[in-house]
Amino acid sequence: MSKLNLNNPDILSSKEAANIWGVNTDYVRTSIKQSANKWPKGSWRKFGRQLVVTAEGMEKATGKKDPRKK
Repeated sequence: MSKLNLNNPDILSSKEAANIWGVNTDYVRTSIKQSANKWPKGSWRKFGRQLVVTAEGMEKATGKKDPRKK
């Protein structure tokens, strides 16, 4: 079984991701609910009420590269 590094900066809460990409804080939840096919498999997961996404998933869903990587 591979180890998962939860300190990886490419793993984000939906709120963090929205702030980084400059989109509405509801964007991630709405996008997943309405257009789940835009998100690569394994690029998001819900833990209780918390939605966690990857930077790769945000790049695919928004069509914009990670603004932190210039």
